[in-house]
Amino acid sequence: MSPLRPKRKTGRKTAIAINYDKAAMTAPKLVAKGSGVIAERLIAMARENGIPIVEDKVLVETLDQLNVNQQIPPELYQVVAEILVSVYRADEKLKK
Repeated sequence: MSPLRPKRKTGRKTAIAINYDKAAMTAPKLVAKGSGVIAERLIAMARENGIPIVEDKVLVETLDQLNVNQQIPPELYQVVAEILVSVYRADEKLKK
C-alpha cells in the first residue's frame, strides 16, 4: 500500500469524522466524510451534539482518501492519537 499523502483540493470545505472506542476497536476509524454542503452539515451536526471539532487541514486532506468505515492506517496513529488525547482532555475539563 502506498503511503497516504495530503491531496490538494479546491477551496471547498472538507470535513471528516473519526470514532474510537478503546474497548471495542483496535484503531480509530473514519465514520463520515464530505465536502461542500456535506462538510458543513457534518460540522453542524457535531456542534449540535457537543462533539469537539479539531481543524487540521493536512490531516483532513489525508484522511479524506480513506473509505468510510476504514480504520486509520498505522502511519497516522500518532497524529490521530494526539488529537484524540486533546479532545478527551477538553471533554474531561467540561465535565468538571
